[in-house]
Amino acid sequence: MNDITISRPFDEGEYNELLQQAVEVIESSRLQIAKQLNSVAISSYWEIGKLLETRKLDSKHGDGIVKRLSIDLKSKYPDMGLSPRNLWDMKKFYLRYYECDTKLRQAVAVLPWSHNLLLMSYDLSPEYVVFYSNEVATKGWSRDMLRQALKSSYHLSIETVEKSNNFITTLPKQQAEYANEVFRSSYNLGFIDAIEPLKELELEHRLVQKITTFIMELGSGFSFIGNQHTLTFNDKEYRVDLLFFHRRLRSMVAIELKIGEFKPEYVGKMNFYLSLLDKFEKAPDENPSIGIILCAEKDHLEVELTLQDVNKPIAVAEYQYLLPKNKLQELVANEMKKSTNI
Repeated sequence: MNDITISRPFDEGEYNELLQQAVEVIESSRLQIAKQLNSVAISSYWEIGKLLETRKLDSKHGDGIVKRLSIDLKSKYPDMGLSPRNLWDMKKFYLRYYECDTKLRQAVAVLPWSHNLLLMSYDLSPEYVVFYSNEVATKGWSRDMLRQALKSSYHLSIETVEKSNNFITTLPKQQAEYANEVFRSSYNLGFIDAIEPLKELELEHRLVQKITTFIMELGSGFSFIGNQHTLTFNDKEYRVDLLFFHRRLRSMVAIELKIGEFKPEYVGKMNFYLSLLDKFEKAPDENPSIGIILCAEKDHLEVELTLQDVNKPIAVAEYQYLLPKNKLQELVANEMKKSTNI
């Protein structure tokens, strides 16, 4: 007698998890293919640049030869972008990096050529070239996003902003140290294509639309549970903007989005949400839930003072739209003014 398999219906949460995992597989595959194609093209440009340098061709004595070379190469490979200017850029690319270490050369090898040209137009140390290359490769930054990051000296803002959290007093030592590695002080939301500050629900909507990219920005280990996650207590409903689970931390991660600057009252609300998550949804083998308040700006000392007597693990982080900070503050102030006049 044949075995009969009785299928059970997927609930909405299971389906969303399946969809998210399938999207992650496809996006990861597409990213790997793009990296391989870029790597092949960049390798060709590197070798052509090396040829021009080996033959001692420069703009004074080799201009005519390079123009002729461009014409002949374009007739054979019309889609490769082999203009005289590009050929000279290939030589510049070779000279810029040929003495650098393997780590840097591997980092720029997977970038699109237009991104490499943009990076070369800035006077960056090898460390920062690697930093931006990794941001582009792992998060899929467009050329415009990279340009905005470079203009705003994004690498400096990442280094100078202090981490604001109470992990060391609310989590076991080992988990607190790892949580400090996982969560950053600043997040880049340039991928949502916002040219001005958004109201909180619109910001949430755009993040959910591009949840895979947002997860890449958050870092590895995050799984998306849902947005506007409902918590019920004492016949009242409360909603968490975004809820994730981090596999290695074994913790749920609640994220609240704020369009303006940090306010101390945000912490009390988050502390309450975490209490509900731990009481009603945390599994026995999971660690305490962690809260992240994501706002446009924060004052580290104010956050530190607000968190000092809070017993739930909470961090406050800033986000950027890849705009210079003074411009971002101006736009946020204008948006807040509009909101108060409604």
